Amino acid sequence: MSHYSIKNLEEYYQVYRKSVREPENFWEEIAEEHFLWRKKWDKVLSWDFSSPEVKWFEGAKLNITENCLDRHLLSRGHKTAIIFEPNNPEEEAQHITYKQLHERVCKMANVLRDQGIKKGDRVCVYLPMIPELAVTLLACARVGAIHNVVFAGFSSKALSTRIVDSDCKIVITADGSYRGSKSIDLKGIVDEALQDCDIEKVLVVKRTNSDITMVEDRDVWLQPLLDEASSDFEAELMDAEDPLFILYTSGSTGKPKGMVHTTGGYMVYTAYTFKNVFQYKENDVYWCTADIGWITGHSYIVYGPLANGATTLMFEGVPHYPDFGRFWQIVEKHKVNQFYTAPTAIRALAKQNLSFAENVDLSSIKVLGSVGEPINEEAWHWYNDIIGKGKNPIVDTWWQTETGGIMISPLPYVTPTKPTYATLPFLGVQPALMDESGEELKGNQVEGRLCIKFPWPGMARTIWNNHERYKETYFSTYKNMYFTGDGALRDEVGYYRITGRVDDVVIVSGHNLGTGPLEDAINEHPAVSESAIVGFPHEIKGNALYGYVSLKETGESRVHDNLRKEINQLISERIGPIAKLDKIQFTEALPKTRSGKIMRRILRKIAENDMSNLGDTSTLLNPEVVQDIIDHRI
Repeated sequence: MSHYSIKNLEEYYQVYRKSVREPENFWEEIAEEHFLWRKKWDKVLSWDFSSPEVKWFEGAKLNITENCLDRHLLSRGHKTAIIFEPNNPEEEAQHITYKQLHERVCKMANVLRDQGIKKGDRVCVYLPMIPELAVTLLACARVGAIHNVVFAGFSSKALSTRIVDSDCKIVITADGSYRGSKSIDLKGIVDEALQDCDIEKVLVVKRTNSDITMVEDRDVWLQPLLDEASSDFEAELMDAEDPLFILYTSGSTGKPKGMVHTTGGYMVYTAYTFKNVFQYKENDVYWCTADIGWITGHSYIVYGPLANGATTLMFEGVPHYPDFGRFWQIVEKHKVNQFYTAPTAIRALAKQNLSFAENVDLSSIKVLGSVGEPINEEAWHWYNDIIGKGKNPIVDTWWQTETGGIMISPLPYVTPTKPTYATLPFLGVQPALMDESGEELKGNQVEGRLCIKFPWPGMARTIWNNHERYKETYFSTYKNMYFTGDGALRDEVGYYRITGRVDDVVIVSGHNLGTGPLEDAINEHPAVSESAIVGFPHEIKGNALYGYVSLKETGESRVHDNLRKEINQLISERIGPIAKLDKIQFTEALPKTRSGKIMRRILRKIAENDMSNLGDTSTLLNPEVVQDIIDHRI
């Protein structure tokens, strides 16, 4: 019998040992007993991290939507699959059953097929957090098309880059979206993006009923097509290694990376991690507050929960609208049992009056989760004491877009928790801490760079159209290891704590922002000579961005408030408002090594106001610059 749901710490250790000693047998048992396959695999795993090539359940045939929908129809057809909670609390919530969701997905799949979409085509999805977003993902998967979701807060430039890179045939969007008291002109952003790329069709969902331009022969309202579509659609037969989706993540340099996730392994891994990390039971109501535009939403709003026949909640709004009690009111209203959110949201909510959290009934909560970045101690204690009342375990989950699912996390009621620690590796996950010379650090009480030394089913297989970059980014730093880009320490009992990025990626409000693309955007400003961006601690966002900018014309640089606005405007247009700089310091020059490399480590220390450890600056090409930057620090 496979251990699909771990019950205690002793069982965790027993199953973990088996999972790393005989990984093929372990994952084969999980896959065989808990999923629907049209044809079984010929081989569980083949892998080589030097090329890098990884294949799970090779030769198996399936469709992930049959596992998320069809197989639940007999036993759970009338159970709620998705609860949709709209932005405006006055608007009624929707409860969509498995039967209704299946019907909507089949209709949408027929619409896609009528628009010429077939297996392997890429579909760009730029939608707000409304049911159509989840339906569209599943419909793409049912047709065998590869979905490419772009977070609906990204700019037109970021959108067109992703459409072009993945060569999408069609865009699915909405007239607009609601975000708190604002509404956003999504269709206008799409129109602007499409000036740079060639798209045959745009299907438009009506959400805000705003006045928009519909381009003849290209733009079509979605609802009339759905009304006419059949609710029968036989799912396309997919190979376990066929791509399911592309999702872009910020690189530290250059353009964003289109991570490719395949079908079989991703399904098994997201479903199994969901079941254990949230200890989901049959009639629980589970809520992840992320947007489906991020990997968290893909894995833990859509695929993981639905593969387990769960009830998953989708929230369109923001934590502070109409007031800072909104999250807790939703928990009370829908009797949420598992609540999964980001430290940024927790910190923002912790600053508010306690009455927001205390005047509601949170007794339904069994498990609290944290995702997106390491949670700081103060936020952990507030979450634990005020929301969890000291009795609900917090699962502080560490994972990445690239990993597809949770990699290190406590299992609730199984793993004793420790504030700020992600604790123990998930079953089948084999972490290693490496030093800078490439040696593995054995034993406990060590700190190094976090790598994974054996494949797991949920891992991304490549970067779309750029396997060389995939190899270079993740597999070239340490031989035969997947390098996560994160630093970590292992304490005296073997618990892991993530210490942050070791490359030029800053995590702001849970979003990975590569500093390279931001600097490229700033450097396009005609007045700017060059720039460097670093992160610095921020009490709400975790980190905020500090920009050092040197101008072509020196002298008047210290009074350029307009220039600061223009620089942030450029970033907003190129990347999106989430990437704006909190501080911009104009400087005569940037500190550089003799080979011309900007010394970001020094700039980071100055931004953090930590001048005690700048190291030896005398070896720099221009050491005098450092003192000048310190003197004019913002």
